[in-house]
Amino acid sequence: MSRSLFYCSSLPPSTQVALRRAGYETVDDLSGVSAETLSKELGINLADSQDLIGATQAPKGPPLSQSVASLSRTNLIQCSYLAVNKILGGGLARGHILEISGPPGSFKESLALDFVRTFVRSNERVIFVDMQGMISPTAISAMLADVASPYSQELIRYARFHTLPELLIFIHNLLAELHPTTGLLVLNSISFPFHSHPDLPPSRRTALLGIIRQTLLQACVSHNLTILVTSQMATKMLSADGSAATFDTGARAVMMPQLGPDYLPSGRSSRLVIIPHSRVAGVVRLLSSPSGQRPGDASQENYALVSTITV
Repeated sequence: MSRSLFYCSSLPPSTQVALRRAGYETVDDLSGVSAETLSKELGINLADSQDLIGATQAPKGPPLSQSVASLSRTNLIQCSYLAVNKILGGGLARGHILEISGPPGSFKESLALDFVRTFVRSNERVIFVDMQGMISPTAISAMLADVASPYSQELIRYARFHTLPELLIFIHNLLAELHPTTGLLVLNSISFPFHSHPDLPPSRRTALLGIIRQTLLQACVSHNLTILVTSQMATKMLSADGSAATFDTGARAVMMPQLGPDYLPSGRSSRLVIIPHSRVAGVVRLLSSPSGQRPGDASQENYALVSTITV
């Protein structure tokens, strides 16, 4: 079992409080988190963040045997889309978050359903929340038609809502209502409820995204919950040097996920964008990963759809 971070007596009380608030409980929770990411999440300076990571790292032991290494790989959940598995380094890590963004008509909902099927085949419960009416219970039932278990339908809890208050109530109750065997949460079209409040002040929007981020992180850390989020795209104007601009001052426009990265805990999240070139082919691009690094345009894989799930 991983050691508790709070057995490290050298950690000052203020840092311990910040760790608890961010959802970090054990040494393993800091595995793969960069000093820059931790500094931002805890609100501490970079030097203290580097010291914290150094103080909690266990000494390096001998290399894992092949059998132990194979066992550790079972925590990577693979889907049927080879390009997605490859760009994620072999699959989606259990207890992590994957954001999938793309224009209308891209296969983001089909990809979400593919992960649902993978978890149900392992007899794990799934919570599926649809916020734009994009996926019906009938579509989910059809997707599970080839799953042998007679209890597959009972493993899925389906919910549908469209407004921001409904989303916030769900987030507020999430941790208390998680079943011990729940393995996956799908938040489909998470950006849609924010459309019901277009006049939301930026400060309030930031605060609400922070609440969502905190809850998702706690669900990942405390319950080992894997979370899949789909999001629509929005146009962002950039100046010639790449800085933010307006439609009047911008030199070029790019498509980006609508909510931005603020609602995602960076140490636990990967962000993918699907860029279709046709109805059956295109690329998937990695925007960011839990390492804190932001790969460039080279971090992408071509895909070709052999078959899709009708939603």
